[in-house]
Amino acid sequence: MEAALIKAQKELQTLPPKAAFLTLFQPAFRRSTVFAMLIAFFNQLSGINAVIYFAPRIFEAAGLPAEDALFSTIGIGVVNVLATLAGLYLIDRLGRRVLMGIGSVGYVISLSLMAYSYLGSGLPEGLLPFFVFFFIASHAIGQGAVIWVFIGEMFPNALRAKGQALGCGIHWVLAALITNVFPALVSIFGAGQLFLFFAGMMLLQTFWVWKFMPETKGKSLEEVHHSPAN
Repeated sequence: MEAALIKAQKELQTLPPKAAFLTLFQPAFRRSTVFAMLIAFFNQLSGINAVIYFAPRIFEAAGLPAEDALFSTIGIGVVNVLATLAGLYLIDRLGRRVLMGIGSVGYVISLSLMAYSYLGSGLPEGLLPFFVFFFIASHAIGQGAVIWVFIGEMFPNALRAKGQALGCGIHWVLAALITNVFPALVSIFGAGQLFLFFAGMMLLQTFWVWKFMPETKGKSLEEVHHSPAN
């Protein structure tokens, strides 16, 4: 407790209680701002909201009967809840980077399998819902659990609200954009090509997590800022 109070006092000496929004882009906080923007960017470039919103159409396009498509959509909700609870349990035990790493690898594998379900041949149609469940679980235990905690931990108290607003704003703008253009893009390129694109984006996220993302669990802001990913 005493150490936390000392750190808070040092922070107050560095920043006023309320800092301007543009302070986010000053050299001392630019790294945090870029990371908050990147995690929000990658979150939506996984295709998560497009898959959730258009799940019945995705299943039907793969050849599943309407009844099976509806049942599989219900399964998405169940998997999402269970994997989210697992993520909440593990986030302070394994750390943010570990969960992001697990989720990123799961993204790449599941999205690749989903793409192959459309572009390849030889896979039974009934496997697609399980690939989607794998994708949803990868999101919920990784990005879905980490993003909101990570963005807040990247900023000092005086900038936390503004940093979270920036990250959340990027997240929801991209969510609205991708969700609205997804049906049109499917009709132009096909679902398989889009899932390949999302898999490529998640491959980039995997590299970012491995090479650059700092671990914020149990670390002060100074430790986060001045230590490379490990």
